[in-house]
Amino acid sequence: MGWHYRKSIKVGPFRINLSRHGVGHSYGNRRFHITTSPDGRRHLSVRLPGGFHVGKTFGSRRYHKHY
Repeated sequence: MGWHYRKSIKVGPFRINLSRHGVGHSYGNRRFHITTSPDGRRHLSVRLPGGFHVGKTFGSRRYHKHY
């Protein structure tokens, strides 16, 4: 069984995300959100009225997971 750690710190409109893989950050509001993960990927998401959600990930992993 693996272990997990995740902690978020909010600083104004920014959020700093700490995990066992490193430090990521995100910026946005309810409708529009950009996240950068510790491995360098960027995820853009937009929430539309009526419960619709559109998301796109840019980039690829810089490391491989070994379980």
